[in-house]
Amino acid sequence: MEKLIAGLLLLLVLALPARAQDAFTTALPGLAGGFSEAAAAVEQLGASADPRALPVLRAMAEGRLQKTPEGALRVPQGDGFVDPATGQPADAAGAETVRLNNRVRQALRGALGQLQIISPDAGERLAAAEGVFRSRSAANVPLLEAALAKETVPRIREQMELALAASQLVGTEAEGKRSAIARLGSAGTTEARALLIEARIANPDMATAIDVSLAAIEQTLAIRRAAETLFQGLSLGSVLLLAALGLAVTFGVMGVINMAHGEFVMLGAYATFMVQEACRGIPWLAPWSLPLAVPAAFLLAAAAGAILERGLIRHLYGRPLETLLMTFGVGMILQQAVRSIFGAQNREVTSPAWMQGTMMLPGGIAVTQNRMWIIVFGIAVLLLVIAAIRYTRFGLEMRAVVQNRRIAATMGIRTGRVDALTFAFGSGIAGMAGVALSQIDNVSPNLGTGYIIDSFMVVVFGGVGSLAGTLVGALTLGVVNKVLEPYAGAVLAKVFVLVAIMLFIQRRPRGLFALKGRAAES
Repeated sequence: MEKLIAGLLLLLVLALPARAQDAFTTALPGLAGGFSEAAAAVEQLGASADPRALPVLRAMAEGRLQKTPEGALRVPQGDGFVDPATGQPADAAGAETVRLNNRVRQALRGALGQLQIISPDAGERLAAAEGVFRSRSAANVPLLEAALAKETVPRIREQMELALAASQLVGTEAEGKRSAIARLGSAGTTEARALLIEARIANPDMATAIDVSLAAIEQTLAIRRAAETLFQGLSLGSVLLLAALGLAVTFGVMGVINMAHGEFVMLGAYATFMVQEACRGIPWLAPWSLPLAVPAAFLLAAAAGAILERGLIRHLYGRPLETLLMTFGVGMILQQAVRSIFGAQNREVTSPAWMQGTMMLPGGIAVTQNRMWIIVFGIAVLLLVIAAIRYTRFGLEMRAVVQNRRIAATMGIRTGRVDALTFAFGSGIAGMAGVALSQIDNVSPNLGTGYIIDSFMVVVFGGVGSLAGTLVGALTLGVVNKVLEPYAGAVLAKVFVLVAIMLFIQRRPRGLFALKGRAAES
């Protein structure tokens, strides 16, 4: 008797692959039939868990599956075709593409998800979990539960749990539905909210639990929107910081109202364009064009600043109105010169691969990588400026001239040389700002015009000549602008900020961080 039972078990084990093979070969011809027959065959192949079904269904979804006039299927492989039932090369003379409709496409998404969800490739498993989440079938519950038991990648597990909850929600088990409602509530996504809203109509007896989950989702989404708004504000603040740092040196330290500051930013952006064009023909150097553009932009803008200071500005110290008018004219000359050389049209500056795309922060907060790198770049430039002012001989001489020009001159400091270097330094910082702005704005002769007023507001609000005030002022104005924009619009938000700064300056004329020395006394 024991030998008989063992023999029967052995026959059963040997029969399992045959049964799987029968399920595959039985369902395969249905793919060449009508739309209803093809959809049923696709669902059957997805449930079979046969690995041979994956390339067939994938070819069908991509519009590459062929059928002969006799109804035989052919899958493209290399330069020819194979018979999916045998895997052997086959003739495809007179074959035509298997046609699909929406019902078949929906069945394909679910079937591919079922087959890919147990794939050894992590990317395929993630895509499969997303496909199963969209298809939402109660038949997927056992498959998802088995896949979850083996999954170790947190991101894929999270997506599988969402797919499982979506599948349980359309099932018939009340306990599974309650579990799904709770899981979707903790997901905090717009997709989960849409599923729960649909489920509330179909399950009025669970309205209370669904409402609790919807409230949790709304709270999560509100926090996420606030975090994204804060990031956008910090991003705008970092741009303002880069644009205003050079002005904080030239205007705050030297007391020169440089209306051509925006044009120095523009020169930095065009330096980035020229460096990228020079590196375009050198494959190994092309990915480094943006880092190479930073020193190039600094040197170009610094040289232009030094020429401006030595040629014109040094004759106008102590005459702010004449300086303002003169630098405004120089700015117009620079714009027209760039327009004559490069043309009036925008120039394209391509972001490197490591600055493209979107990054997902914890909590599902989506941020663009170029903005994230600009924040990092702004902080790095600020630290370099602070280090140059505090820990170099040039910085020591500059601070001495700011505190007391006459005493500095009697100590042997060449104040004229310090003025030229200071103005060149501030102009070079503006050029580095142009490198960053080339990644988020159009490179055109008018690039710097839109940032000059904001830069002055940052410097005046933070405190003339104060780097700490420039940082606080830039980030504050950036965040306030982005917080107000959803309610008042971009233009009214700027108007509100301008009015608020005017009222603030009435109370604190020297800004948040007042600077002592020549700039504060003038």
